[in-house]
Amino acid sequence: MYTFLLVLLILDALILAAAVLLQAGKGGGVAANFGGASSAAPAVLGSRQAGDLLTKTSWWAGGIFIFLAFVLQLMSSRAAGPRSILDDIAAPATAPAPTTGTGLPSAVPLTPAPAAPTTSTTPPQP
Repeated sequence: MYTFLLVLLILDALILAAAVLLQAGKGGGVAANFGGASSAAPAVLGSRQAGDLLTKTSWWAGGIFIFLAFVLQLMSSRAAGPRSILDDIAAPATAPAPTTGTGLPSAVPLTPAPAAPTTSTTPPQP
């Protein structure tokens, strides 16, 4: 599901970029401050083109983009949320090692360990 929504987000981003880049400039903005806009009445007062297909497409694609980005962010944060180290303390301990018929854990060898060599620390006799 996450991959599907991510692919939809990428496709929506491409549609949004195309819709924004294909729109005609409305004039005004920074370009008008530096003499880029004409002084004709429609340029000064602006013209309404709310019914334009590209304008509607860019608004819808922008809304869908924000919605998909929000949903994907929620999905990704749920899987890798922070953990508390106190959760490890509250978790039950691992099961003890199985015992053999002698009552000893099976990890313990049944043969006795060789004795360590002893060294005498008595001083030599004169």
